[in-house]
Amino acid sequence: MGTVRDRDDGRATATIDIDRFDPEYRAWLKEAVRKVQADANRSADTHLLRFPLPEPWGIDLYLKDESTHPTGSLKHRLARSLFLYGLCNGWIRPGKPVIEASSGSTAVSEAYFAKLIGVPFIAVMPRTTSPEKCRLIEFHGGRCHFVGDSRKLYEESVMLAADTGGHYMDQFTYAERATDWRGNNNIAESIYQQLRLERYPEPTWIVATAGTGGTSATIARYVRYMQFDTGVCVPDPENSCFFDGWTNHNPLATSDCGSRIEGIGRPRMEPSFVPGAIDRMMKVPDAASVAAVRALEKAIGRKAGGSTGTGLWSAFKLVAEMVEQGSTGSIITLICDPGDRYLDKYYSDSWLAEQGMDIAPYTETIDSFLAGGNWLG
Repeated sequence: MGTVRDRDDGRATATIDIDRFDPEYRAWLKEAVRKVQADANRSADTHLLRFPLPEPWGIDLYLKDESTHPTGSLKHRLARSLFLYGLCNGWIRPGKPVIEASSGSTAVSEAYFAKLIGVPFIAVMPRTTSPEKCRLIEFHGGRCHFVGDSRKLYEESVMLAADTGGHYMDQFTYAERATDWRGNNNIAESIYQQLRLERYPEPTWIVATAGTGGTSATIARYVRYMQFDTGVCVPDPENSCFFDGWTNHNPLATSDCGSRIEGIGRPRMEPSFVPGAIDRMMKVPDAASVAAVRALEKAIGRKAGGSTGTGLWSAFKLVAEMVEQGSTGSIITLICDPGDRYLDKYYSDSWLAEQGMDIAPYTETIDSFLAGGNWLG
């Protein structure tokens, strides 16, 4: 050991030196980070699709198709960021499981990355999660751990991590921290790059639904950082507390039951939800969300999940507002994941009947509006 000299009496004292450098672990870490970064490098960026609107309106509506990621959803970006964050913080270790609380899509993507770097994965999920999402998690080597009350996902995940010696990823806390919102190919940077040759390269609105809140935070921060005038709108489904918490400036807002629109809406104000960065919110009926995804299929031949419908319904409302004002411009919303994960829900008339959900009035509103009529929603 080296020594240092005490200034008061001149006596030499030993330097306390604890060396935890582990060459074997660092070699594993280096390879794990390389694999995650290589996945991003070989995956082409997602497409920006146009939704057909009447030409005289002078408004362009685009959908950023996040369903084309390797794991089929917007959450692929988040999972990649969370794994890099956990690896570089020293939280994810060889042979130890990664545990996540998820309603499905994040767990599918995290199972993919866990398999990529060779660690176990456990998804803590509500029992109501679609069977197709469970199948995909297991396809990627993950294990599903179900809870009856979605409000207990968090504490169950913490307990599992403690029992197994694994790492609780906690997307709801770390989503907004793990993503580099200044750039580095985040979703906001991608949107503006893809719009640069369009007639309205700076959108009037970007619409992003919230599950963790990380995507809306990333987009809103990037807009401000780059000094754009774009507004950021976050639609919220029924049975979610985000809208009430944002409206009433209440970080303690809660909801008594879970959202029927998988992937978005939460029973508590999540740490990654950043209310101060959001310009506008809408509370969207679940029936309107379902009507919108069915209208999407009719318009462009693509099925999408319910969260896409929540965003699309709000985008339609924003388009109608611009038409009424006589303004032109562009609006962006997201295709969050594919509809084939929800054939037994949002595309099932029997499921709608079981839920007491009547989408007919909302379908009529959309059809009439897109035919050139007034917005009735």
